[in-house]
Amino acid sequence: MEIRVRCGCGEPSCPEWAVVELQGVVQPQASFAGDIRGLHIGRLCSAPSPSSASKQGGYTFTVGYHELAGAKVALKKPLLVLRKKKVSGGDGSAGDQESPAAAAEVEQELEVIGIIRHKILFKDRPKALISKPVTKEKKAVQPAAN
Repeated sequence: MEIRVRCGCGEPSCPEWAVVELQGVVQPQASFAGDIRGLHIGRLCSAPSPSSASKQGGYTFTVGYHELAGAKVALKKPLLVLRKKKVSGGDGSAGDQESPAAAAEVEQELEVIGIIRHKILFKDRPKALISKPVTKEKKAVQPAAN
């Protein structure tokens, strides 16, 4: 089976993506019913926080009341992000003698839409962001002046 791979953006200008690797499971609420497209999970920041100040290139990922500290790690082998495209099977060289299976093979093409060279690895347990409760000062009740 022949599948053509095409990169229309060129090697130097291809957008670079990154993989975010978490330990554990991210479970959305039951109301999403399996469709997590557009789901806001948390906030990813590249600015170093006090917990990741020792790491160069530190990242923080805040999910609810939890903060994870991570670092950017290079992958051993880069990965490609591909998009499957259907191509009109009309080069005309084989004519109408092609079988349906052969026509299906020719009609697939993969387009490179990005390259992944790094991952952001969060390997430590999350830090709780629960602060001390605010204590309200009780005001002394002053007697009414007559």
